[in-house]
Amino acid sequence: MSLRVLLLGALTLWIASCDKVKLPDSTDTLTEEEIVAGLKEALRVGTDTVTRHLNRIDGYYGDSLIRILFPEEAWKVKMAIEALPGGEAIIADLVLKMNRAAEEAADEAKPIFWQAIEALTITQGMQILKGDSTAATRYLEGQTRDSLFARYKPRIHEAMESVGAQQAWTEIVDRYNSLPTTLNPIENRDLSAYVTDKALYGLFLKVGQHETRIRRDVSYRVTDLLRKVFAHANG
Repeated sequence: MSLRVLLLGALTLWIASCDKVKLPDSTDTLTEEEIVAGLKEALRVGTDTVTRHLNRIDGYYGDSLIRILFPEEAWKVKMAIEALPGGEAIIADLVLKMNRAAEEAADEAKPIFWQAIEALTITQGMQILKGDSTAATRYLEGQTRDSLFARYKPRIHEAMESVGAQQAWTEIVDRYNSLPTTLNPIENRDLSAYVTDKALYGLFLKVGQHETRIRRDVSYRVTDLLRKVFAHANG
């Protein structure tokens, strides 16, 4: 049998089978309700993933992007303590314990996030869908940051006490204030507000990164609804 006959036969079989192949309908549209449901699902998936990741050992400390560092405004304290014997270890211990406190408190975010997600309206949803790669995260931050701070701070303070961060900071302040070169003693002995602010910064940074991945990478769209909504948004 000649090559030409073989090719003609294959072409005939392909044409005959075409009516059995269901091609995607490019005219498919989404309702506004589906779009909002998809955005809510994206936010739930993203916030659940992030809070679980942060609420574990090294969730903060092991990530150089969000690791909570010694307060910049207290750099004179840091330099003075590090100049003392064993001072660098004292500073390093405080940094570790601040991050451990943030890791302990990370699960506080989930119920507040869910309330804001459920409150998402159709108008907001359409704006978010047409927005940039972190539009949903900015909505979430605007809706929840104050509530999160109020709920996080007591938990951060409690966690700092439990992991020894507050005691470590008190020791640093006492040692700094006792130095003969200290001109302006440190009055603030509560680091909770600082750690809370940095913990929330890291939380929203990670939620934003996850939203960007869902928008741009099909493999992060882990449900049918996510695949449908964001394929439509990127189409």
